[in-house]
Amino acid sequence: MRETTSTTLPVGAAQEATLAAFGLRELRAVTQRFQTAVPRTAAWQIVGTFLPLLAVLAAMQAGLALGWWWALVLALPAAGLTVRVFALQHDCGHGSLFRTPRTNDLVGRICSLFTFTPYGHWRRQHAGHHAVWNDLDRRDRGTDIYSTCETVAEYRAMGRQQRRLYRILRHPLLMLLLFPPLVFLVLYRLPYDAPLGWGREHRSVHLTNLSLAVFYGGLSAMLGGWPVAAGVIAVMVPASIAGVWLFSVQHRFEGVHWARHAAWDRVAASLAGSSYLRLPAVLRWLTASLGFHHVHHLAPRIPNYLLEACHDAHPAFATARVVTLREAFSAPDHLLWDEEAGRMVTLTEADRIASAPSTG
Repeated sequence: MRETTSTTLPVGAAQEATLAAFGLRELRAVTQRFQTAVPRTAAWQIVGTFLPLLAVLAAMQAGLALGWWWALVLALPAAGLTVRVFALQHDCGHGSLFRTPRTNDLVGRICSLFTFTPYGHWRRQHAGHHAVWNDLDRRDRGTDIYSTCETVAEYRAMGRQQRRLYRILRHPLLMLLLFPPLVFLVLYRLPYDAPLGWGREHRSVHLTNLSLAVFYGGLSAMLGGWPVAAGVIAVMVPASIAGVWLFSVQHRFEGVHWARHAAWDRVAASLAGSSYLRLPAVLRWLTASLGFHHVHHLAPRIPNYLLEACHDAHPAFATARVVTLREAFSAPDHLLWDEEAGRMVTLTEADRIASAPSTG
């Protein structure tokens, strides 16, 4: 049985001792061994992902002749493979899938035709996430509502209407079911949250939109507009929901640790500020081992196919908070950081704290 103190302390006693014993320099030496891409493995990942995906997508279009239900059934494995394509695109954005930037960028842009995610724009935004995650004084105040958080004190300082709007926008039906498809299919068509000075990222959005128009326009000319559009929606809706959920539970969960900038430490932020999401083998393959997110945050240049080996190479990684698949479904409910208690709490708990009589 898990100790009750494990969710009320910023870092558990055993983990704190481990982090004291294993500093950033030692862990960097370990992770350095795994930061070299293996081109043959990467190439096989591309082939082993895209060939099944293209086959399933073709079967979906052929299955439309037999009825919509057949196409919807095939949409589920297609969505799972699309999540894996996004995971490979994610590795390309970190420059880790292949050895050369040119190859990573080329593959990343090809992936964008299936993930509807502008590669250059997303890459820079995601780099910003890696720079500030779990730092309360450097939180992303933009449109990222899936890895950042507010504190209980900030929530209590909101007015009644502002607090009500906050709760509505973060209701699971909106945040985890409705918003993800809108983000990938609509919001990513605009250079949102990108300063005017990000000229390359703005061009990335526009060139991605042009590529999507040419690619899917050509398919529509051959197969018909409605079948192609229906196939895109049937795949992207579940794929986007699964992908956003995965990102959310890797950063916000019961037991995660946040710190003020003066106390922020990369090792602690990696091992205590991101989860080790333990998934079944099939889901681990579909997500390209991103469940080892604690390793990824410490060393983003490690390719997905070496994350597990790195995790097994040093005992410090075993101190990361393990989140099981069952726990992961309730993880997104923990939205607020309670600085006094040193733990994440739900909105219901925060309201209970706000209504509790003062003991001062």
